[in-house]
Amino acid sequence: MCTYLKNMEEYKLKDLKFKEFDSIQEMFNKAFKRVNTFEDFRTELVEGKEKRAGIELVQKSTKKQKVEDDNEITQLKQCLEIIPNKEEVTIDDIPLAVKSSSIVGWKIHKEGRKSYYQIMRADGKSQIYMIFSYMLKSFNREDLKDLYKLVKAKYESTRPVEDLDLLLWGDLKTMFEPHVEDKVWKNQQEYKVLNWKLYDSCGVHSLMMQHVQIYMLVEKKYPLAPLTLSMMLEKKLIIDYESEMAYQLLKFIMKQLKK
Repeated sequence: MCTYLKNMEEYKLKDLKFKEFDSIQEMFNKAFKRVNTFEDFRTELVEGKEKRAGIELVQKSTKKQKVEDDNEITQLKQCLEIIPNKEEVTIDDIPLAVKSSSIVGWKIHKEGRKSYYQIMRADGKSQIYMIFSYMLKSFNREDLKDLYKLVKAKYESTRPVEDLDLLLWGDLKTMFEPHVEDKVWKNQQEYKVLNWKLYDSCGVHSLMMQHVQIYMLVEKKYPLAPLTLSMMLEKKLIIDYESEMAYQLLKFIMKQLKK
């Protein structure tokens, strides 16, 4: 109200004497409006303090989260073993210069007493692999799906004749169609885990146990026994290099073990 009186006192009586009533009313309204919209400077101070407190809280929360993330990564690294891949993984028949076309077929390729898998693609190129795990080192996920569909279409209702085809169908079926009553899962507690490896390019991890090797998709849950899960973490996950996929897989396995 003091501000209002001060504003009105700026006008002398002689200035108001010859003004119309509407004009004086307008002056009064302007002055009164300034009084009503007055904001105490202390409000601004309080708001500024609250804003700074909010920023500090966010900064502390972010810092705490970073510390927790760093601790988690340190814990996960203890379950990893990096072994760079230096193996010769394939035996070339016709080199695959560009591995972009889909897989359209496979057959057993024989050289003397030795047998190999020959993978054929839509562009007419092919490549030979000694064992299934060698395919995983050069396949991507689409390659794996293509091969699974082809093998399933051929052997879903018949039994493979060749031993290599029998192994291939068994590995793919366990990977894509796991069933808790399958022998591989029912007998797992009889075997020790020998090693556990990640094939990052196609998103598959393999579990080598006594007398059996199991191939699994990294994002899929399988009927693994708690004892098996514990042995997997104890043996450590073998990787060629650090990757987000490796850390996510470890978290996934640890989460299953806690249930």
